[in-house]
Amino acid sequence: MTKVIAIANQKGGVGKTTTAASLGFGLSASGKKVLLVDADPQGSLTISLGHAQPDELLTTLTNHMQSVLDDTHLDPWDGILHHPEGVDLMPANITLASLELPLMMAVKREYVLASYLTHVMNSYDYIIIDCKPSLDLMTVNALVAADSVIIPVQAQYLPAKGLEQLLHTIAKVKRQLNSRLSIEGIVLTMVTPRTKHAKNVLASIVAAYGKSIRIFESSIPVSVRVAESALSGYSIYKLDPVGKAAGAYRALTEEVLANE
Repeated sequence: MTKVIAIANQKGGVGKTTTAASLGFGLSASGKKVLLVDADPQGSLTISLGHAQPDELLTTLTNHMQSVLDDTHLDPWDGILHHPEGVDLMPANITLASLELPLMMAVKREYVLASYLTHVMNSYDYIIIDCKPSLDLMTVNALVAADSVIIPVQAQYLPAKGLEQLLHTIAKVKRQLNSRLSIEGIVLTMVTPRTKHAKNVLASIVAAYGKSIRIFESSIPVSVRVAESALSGYSIYKLDPVGKAAGAYRALTEEVLANE
């Protein structure tokens, strides 16, 4: 059975793309077949996997979702890119933003991404969707397609407080559109280890949500090497294999695998 995980938070800059990529690479290194799906018109995941000019790609997620909307045939494997570290990527670029209006007008508009993924999912153990930093119809499509959600939260008070809107959206999608949807957990990112501030933020999140939502034991430390890996087109495991960030993402991957 393929497991589809959405990486979501309407707040930008909390480590969604890094978490999506690092989890995908980690699962692949564990012997799993992984498809990463870039569902953000900014194409950050696409860029971080080595495609510096995503707008030059001929076939992206836009084409496949448009094909579903138009009820036309497009080879579902067209446009999927293979990364040398073993993961596949369905890329995105700015054209994805042009789907907003067609999606709004479509019948079963929330199911377009899920409809596309059904054509490729049997070839993968995991599909990881990197959501855009908003709670628009594209993100709802990702939540409808997903089995679970991982929520990266920056170790600061204001981003942590912004969780309520996202949790409300997830609950609404589960209630009305996708009954199998669950929250895999909250992962704390950009943590400055052993500081009082980081401990206080973690304590506040545990107090607010710990009884109903899993808080991953693995937290991701602040690391310049993480940003460098995104620019290099390779994973944090290849760029800095013995670094703290790589170790943290390996531990997160193990926690996700334990949930199989």
